[in-house]
Amino acid sequence: MAAHPLPSRVVPLRRRRWKRFLIPIAAVLALGIAGYYLLRYFGTYESTDDAQIDGHINALSGRITGNVIEVRAEDEQYVNAGDVLVRLDPKDYEVALAKAQADLADAEATLESSRIDVPIIATSTASQLKTARSSRAEAAAFVLGSQRQLIAARARLDTAEAQAREAQANYQKASEDVTRYKLLVDKIEIPKQQYDTAVSVADAASADLDARRAAVREAEQNIAVAQTAVEQADQRITQAEATIESAMTAPKQVAVSQSRAKQAAAQVAQKRALVEQAKLNLGYCTILAPVTGIVGKKTVELGENISPGQQLMAVVPLDGLWVTANFKETQLSHMRPGQRVRFAVDAYGKTYTGKIVAVGGASGSRFSVIPPENATGNYVKVVQRIPVRINLDPGQNADHRLRPGMSVDPKVYIE
Repeated sequence: MAAHPLPSRVVPLRRRRWKRFLIPIAAVLALGIAGYYLLRYFGTYESTDDAQIDGHINALSGRITGNVIEVRAEDEQYVNAGDVLVRLDPKDYEVALAKAQADLADAEATLESSRIDVPIIATSTASQLKTARSSRAEAAAFVLGSQRQLIAARARLDTAEAQAREAQANYQKASEDVTRYKLLVDKIEIPKQQYDTAVSVADAASADLDARRAAVREAEQNIAVAQTAVEQADQRITQAEATIESAMTAPKQVAVSQSRAKQAAAQVAQKRALVEQAKLNLGYCTILAPVTGIVGKKTVELGENISPGQQLMAVVPLDGLWVTANFKETQLSHMRPGQRVRFAVDAYGKTYTGKIVAVGGASGSRFSVIPPENATGNYVKVVQRIPVRINLDPGQNADHRLRPGMSVDPKVYIE
């Protein structure tokens, strides 16, 4: 009867042992389930703390040399695109513009004169050629007439000389008859009347001889006049031919005048370009804000002489900002453009949204000033970081509180 109470003690001990193992098992299961879901959650995104807000920084610099007469912007000042920020003294450039405009007017006047000369030269040379050809034709006709007159004068000279020789012979015969009749009259062998007739005939022969000699001299003078006329006609022909040769250069003269006109047109284009450059330089005396944003890094001061390319200040636009996140290369296996991104800004604790736009073309070390050199054989593998550009969704920065350089913690959802 004393052995019956033993089984009643064993059952409670077994129940206590089971309850003792049940709680740890349940805890392990709960931790396993929680770990599974945590792993699944952490596997849905990639994050990094090496990220910041990026944006454009528009540096303003002078394009000409000048003295600063007005500065209208200070650091941290909000400006709109087109606002005047700096003004330079424009007097030197106003004088340069006036000189360039005067040179342009002079070049345009020269061009107009050159253009007028072209038709004038063409017309005058054509008229000169026509006149020269007409003069040559007239001179040729005059030469022909003079030559004919010369031939006729020579023929008349020949006739006059023949007649003079005949008159000389007649006079010689009459003179001899007078001498012979004189002897006969003295001897009273012939009548005196016959002697007187012989004297009259001799006197007539002498007069005729004088006339024939005068005709010869006149014919010789006519020949000299005709020769002079021929020579003058030859000179006229020579002059006309020279004028024709000069007029035949009309195309070259026209070409020269056209070349001068083209040269004058080129000068006008050059002077017009100088006027435009002077206008640009005058416009550069006023430096405007290229974009709407906040002024920073101002270095220009009133009265300062600036030079081209000298940076005066910078304007940081607050629109169009993006995030540059440097992810480890091991995190990029599932990243693609277009994936959603959420990031928190350390400055405000506010969460923003965006999308991946592109993955950088190289790691940050490759873009450094002195890239790492691993050709020595002492290569140490280091996990590299690749920049990823993330654009903000529309309206995320409507209050313009974000600034380039702010640190952010992005999460890229890869599922």
